[in-house]
Amino acid sequence: MSAGSSTGITDQDPASNLQARVRHITRTILLSDEEFGLFRDLIYRLARISLSDQKKALVAGRLNRRVRHLRLPSFKSYYDYVHSPAGASELQLMVDALTTNETSFFREPEHFHFLGKEILAKRQGESKSVRIWSAACSSGEEPYSLAMVCHDRLGTDRWQILATDISRTVLERAERGLYSISAAPRIPEYYLKKYALKGVGNMEGMFTFNDEIKKGIQFRSMNLAERKPCESQFDCIFLRNVMIYFDRETK
Repeated sequence: MSAGSSTGITDQDPASNLQARVRHITRTILLSDEEFGLFRDLIYRLARISLSDQKKALVAGRLNRRVRHLRLPSFKSYYDYVHSPAGASELQLMVDALTTNETSFFREPEHFHFLGKEILAKRQGESKSVRIWSAACSSGEEPYSLAMVCHDRLGTDRWQILATDISRTVLERAERGLYSISAAPRIPEYYLKKYALKGVGNMEGMFTFNDEIKKGIQFRSMNLAERKPCESQFDCIFLRNVMIYFDRETK
């Protein structure tokens, strides 16, 4: 009987396999300039997002987790994988990782102030609904902010918001409309008291919005590089936070 057998340690020992997996998950995989070029070209073809050389570290950071999760040896292997039939669903996860950007409630508050004071105030006496498009809405903070301003100015059923994003993952979060209480200070206290609902029980530490706010928002998956949302006209389009990622030709 070998020494390995007598101690119960073999090449397939679970503890050894676990240690190897932990080492793989925690290690950092380096992104070469050539590999960065492949992903930069790919995301431009898919979403028309233009990544400068300064975004190399961002790409490496956001994709490293996916490469490690799949236990692939390199970014080139990951690139090949998302182009394979087996990696069809992974391609969407890659797009999600590279297109999801920072957002918050009432980001750049002067825009919402202008919407309320200069646009909606002038429409208060009209019967026609105000239509607003929140392009690249991410996890929903922008459209919910817009909805609160619209409801406060126009009441119920006189406004509609179309909220779109290329990432299905963040759209699912947006449709749920459930946020950490830590995000609440971004919302003006007036709107918070009027429209927010604080979670209780297993939802403690979270908040959401009342139905009057939620029912006025339609969420839809959309790639801005491919088509317009519809033939209808919008009274206002919030697009600034995604335009900064497009090159001149795409704009």
